[in-house]
Amino acid sequence: MAGPTQDFWQQRFVTGQIPWDRGDAHPQLKLWLDQGLLSAGLSLLIPGCGRGHELLLLAKAGIDARGLDYAPAAVELARAQLATPEAQGRGRVEQADVLTWQAATAFDAVYEQTCLCALHPDHWRAYADQLHRWLKPGGRLFALLMQARRDSAGQGMLEGPPYHCDIQAVRALFPSECWDWPAPPYAAQPHAQGWTELAVVLVRR
Repeated sequence: MAGPTQDFWQQRFVTGQIPWDRGDAHPQLKLWLDQGLLSAGLSLLIPGCGRGHELLLLAKAGIDARGLDYAPAAVELARAQLATPEAQGRGRVEQADVLTWQAATAFDAVYEQTCLCALHPDHWRAYADQLHRWLKPGGRLFALLMQARRDSAGQGMLEGPPYHCDIQAVRALFPSECWDWPAPPYAAQPHAQGWTELAVVLVRR
């Protein structure tokens, strides 16, 4: 398999080498909640949920949130967050490979923050197909697209993670035949590591 292995991610979480982790839920997710785009009673999936900050926030909001992660250490950390009284008994986490995992029923929404950019681009097509399968028709994909272009990209190099989610490449992955796109420009959320993330909400056709 091209790109980072399960052991790569496991060691990052075991040693705490997770510079992408803000220590709290993403501010854009909080904004989407404040705007009423996500509300109690929805079913939502978070692939690559990491330490589970977003799972906890959504559980507190009354949303039936399920997280997936490849690394056992990440799953353990996320479950610990959801074991607190704040989670109100909501939220679940599974150890799974997002490229093969299948849902018993489709979800109302998927929150995509750091999974696409963590996967080697060789696997992006398979992952995009998974996202389409996981959502109900009319379901929403809340996506934060990592902008992490490096100078070596000019020579065709693929460096990551995080891999740069070029908007033209993402448009090809999520074509208008399958997804409704909002009109640009898209809000850009800054990251402490010097990256930015474009906030886009797609609707599954």
